Amino acid sequence: MAASSDTETFGFIVTDIARLIRAEMDHRTTEAGLGLTTGEGRVLFNVRRAGPIRQAALAERLGVEAMTLSGLIDRLEGKGYVERQPDPADRRAKLVTLTEAGTAVVARIEPIAAGIRGDAARGIDPDDWKRVLAALRISRQNLLALRAEAQSGESAAA
Repeated sequence: MAASSDTETFGFIVTDIARLIRAEMDHRTTEAGLGLTTGEGRVLFNVRRAGPIRQAALAERLGVEAMTLSGLIDRLEGKGYVERQPDPADRRAKLVTLTEAGTAVVARIEPIAAGIRGDAARGIDPDDWKRVLAALRISRQNLLALRAEAQSGESAAA
């Protein structure tokens, strides 16, 4: 069977959109003088969304290795945007929390992110855009459920 070279499939499109969003976010945050990479911004937004979160859980949520996340957190901690605190449930684990400065920089990033979302949705009927987002949420949930099933099967086999 011949290999498919169709790059207009779900995976390619989602990957291209994610790459374009990261590049545009880097460009706009640099223009705004924020001095943050997209990776650092993703850490800040996820910590804000989750509240104090263990580094391991944050790395999984971001889809990065623990060492990669550690470097991002080191830089953000150096800028005064996050703090590592001992997890009261497990002193060996660290919780990542936003500082006031981190909360303030997230507030500066939010309109930039909203602008990019608006640009991405330009020319798309608002009801169609809502349906696209709903379909993507379902797709994400399907893939998360698939991963959870695979992990539960692995732990049952162990």
